[in-house]
Amino acid sequence: MGFGVFIHKADSIYDDSPAKHYQFPNQYLRRASGCAGDWIIYYEPTKVRNTRGYYAVAKVSEIVPDPTKQGHFLALIEPGSYLPFPRPVPLSIEGEYVEHGLVNPDGKLTGRIQAAVRPLSDEDFHRILDIGLGEEVAVLPREADETRAFEIDEPQTPFIHEFERSRISILSTRAVRDRVFRQVVLRAYDERCAISGIKLINGGGRAEVEAAHIQPVANDGPDIVNNGLALSGTVHWMFDRGLISLGDDLEVLVSRQANDQGAVRALINSTRHALPTIRPSDRPHPTFLKWHRENCFKQ
Repeated sequence: MGFGVFIHKADSIYDDSPAKHYQFPNQYLRRASGCAGDWIIYYEPTKVRNTRGYYAVAKVSEIVPDPTKQGHFLALIEPGSYLPFPRPVPLSIEGEYVEHGLVNPDGKLTGRIQAAVRPLSDEDFHRILDIGLGEEVAVLPREADETRAFEIDEPQTPFIHEFERSRISILSTRAVRDRVFRQVVLRAYDERCAISGIKLINGGGRAEVEAAHIQPVANDGPDIVNNGLALSGTVHWMFDRGLISLGDDLEVLVSRQANDQGAVRALINSTRHALPTIRPSDRPHPTFLKWHRENCFKQ
């Protein structure tokens, strides 16, 4: 097992669904297999407009042959493990490449940067994770503090290795995942309610809007921005109870069972459609919208 980097972009020619599976050709089989049972970081190439760089982390459960395309394989993502970064990590910060494994001893980029699937050292993985999750990871003790407390000088000792691995367990905690999901979804909608269009900031500088899962986590909905909506408290309540939903074109649908149709419709912005996300690729996915209409919305 080992960490890795998977390159993915929204307009990829491959059949990728980052929270579910990653498709790749035979040439990357050995590298991808080395990540089975461990965590990988998704990277969006810098040539992509409004690139995100390193933007999410996920755990690979297994590698299987792709039943739909000969000579290709699928890295299956462990359900519920995909987690986007609240602050995507650029390729370099202040002239230094974040992924040290990409450079030679002279500090020059190597051809490794072109590899769609590549191994990632423990050091690089935790560096990217710390920057991407920021304060979310900081709730655990810092490695340097632990090292001083136990007077361990060798960073690769079994203790430090186990300590670093224990930090990864934070990725699976619901409290952290909810905080991260909220940050990512609110950023996608510029902290505005997607239905009303209203943006309210309280006295503490916090946006008065919530991050709603379209397909709930309890029903296997992933913590991916395409499964999220920024909604005010009242609208979130109505959405969860099926009094409103969205069509694939983002038209706001109002249930006939809503007992005050006028009041409900008054909360909808003048376009009668949910606001678009800042990045088009972050818009709600039809799969999740269909789930909500079929399993939650009261016709």
